[in-house]
Amino acid sequence: MDKDIKVCLVSSSGGHLTHLYMLKPFWENRDHFWVTFDKEDARSLLEGEKMYPCYYPSNRSLKAMLINTFMAFKILRKERPQLIVSCGAAVAVPFFYVGKLFGAKLIYIEVFDRIDSSSLTGRLVYPIADKFIVQWEEMKKIYPKAINLGSIF
Repeated sequence: MDKDIKVCLVSSSGGHLTHLYMLKPFWENRDHFWVTFDKEDARSLLEGEKMYPCYYPSNRSLKAMLINTFMAFKILRKERPQLIVSCGAAVAVPFFYVGKLFGAKLIYIEVFDRIDSSSLTGRLVYPIADKFIVQWEEMKKIYPKAINLGSIF
């Protein structure tokens, strides 16, 4: 993949953020920025990184979805990433849909603990993701277009 592309890494804090951070060999030498919750674990892990805080709690919250959609327009209009990568959770949804409007490519990685059932975020972004990655062969029954890379974290 082109080293000159700008990458947006978007996730909730906690395990999702940790998993995305573990992809450091992919993003560390690219122009990149983060969108995540302004929580201690995120501030600590991403110290020195460009980070935009998003609204939380976001799971199953229409208010959070609306606020984060407005934030996505503002942040993505300013940063103009060519690629958005996420492994969840809910905050990925508005950034993926707004990012698609801006012409960004979208890569979603369904979390490792999803072996035979989909996540809500996965179901919502699957129709628009350019690459949808799963880590278990069983998940291809749920997401037929997915790419199974096995355990990537």
